[in-house]
Amino acid sequence: MTDSRTERSQELIDLIARFAQKDGDHQTPIPGLSVHMRSTTGTKVCGSYKPSFALIAQGAKQVVLADEIYRYGGADYLLTSIDLPVTTQVVEASAEKPYLSIVFQIDTTRIAGLLEHAGHQDSAPVPAARGMAVSSVTPELEDAAIRLLRLLNRPGDTAALLPLIEQEIIYRILTGPQSGRLRQMAITESQSHQVSRACVWLKEHYALPLRIEDLANRVSMSVSSLHHHFKAITAMSPMQYQKQLRLQEARRLMLEDMLDAGSAGHQVGYESQSQFSREYARQFGEPPLRDVGRVRRSLMGRLTGSMEMLSEG
Repeated sequence: MTDSRTERSQELIDLIARFAQKDGDHQTPIPGLSVHMRSTTGTKVCGSYKPSFALIAQGAKQVVLADEIYRYGGADYLLTSIDLPVTTQVVEASAEKPYLSIVFQIDTTRIAGLLEHAGHQDSAPVPAARGMAVSSVTPELEDAAIRLLRLLNRPGDTAALLPLIEQEIIYRILTGPQSGRLRQMAITESQSHQVSRACVWLKEHYALPLRIEDLANRVSMSVSSLHHHFKAITAMSPMQYQKQLRLQEARRLMLEDMLDAGSAGHQVGYESQSQFSREYARQFGEPPLRDVGRVRRSLMGRLTGSMEMLSEG
């Protein structure tokens, strides 16, 4: 049993390393599948996780959702059942043993058709649960992930086999400890589905003033029910969720589009520059100018180091 597990784990490592040959996030020809490599630890990255299945083959990662920390490593998978703004950090990696992982986005429309086969024939309401969880990967789920990656070597088989492998991955999760979270994604009248609609609206309109009454009406919930279930699923209130989206986008605008702090804050919906600076510092640990300057210096240092290595080579 141990030998077969070791062989599977090594094949998973080898397959990811073949398609992620340098540090970064690499999209593959398979829709929704990306492979990831990091040879160092320490860098915190802000972003948004979509409904997905993420499996680490080597190393470890920490995901921060609001005030909650999810750490997972080899033999673990992270299930995300709703769009969530997070901060991530690879916490175990080295040049000799880099962090290697895959992320496969889940097509929520495929879940309902598998509920009966997975033993979920009743239509009983599913309690609202956090939209993120870590579980141990089973041999069957790991094997399905390996066969998914093997398709990258056989593109001619993808059209026929990808739907079957995707179906198996969803089925394996539905028959495991996180089945409730997938069921929530499939039942259109569930609170999770309504909260998901609220999250989509907030992502598309994060710069607009937020009136909770209007948002609740949009997703056919009472204000109290929206507050309760939104926090149960996302670990934050709708207002906090919007704030995370605004601050992450402002940081991106300063780093990538070279906007100054005042322009970035205004573009994401802040009318008060002082409020923007306060909330930014609370989120990222430093005021905007200091944080962005530090990140830029870090990026420049890495670029210089890479160029020196190339020159020596």
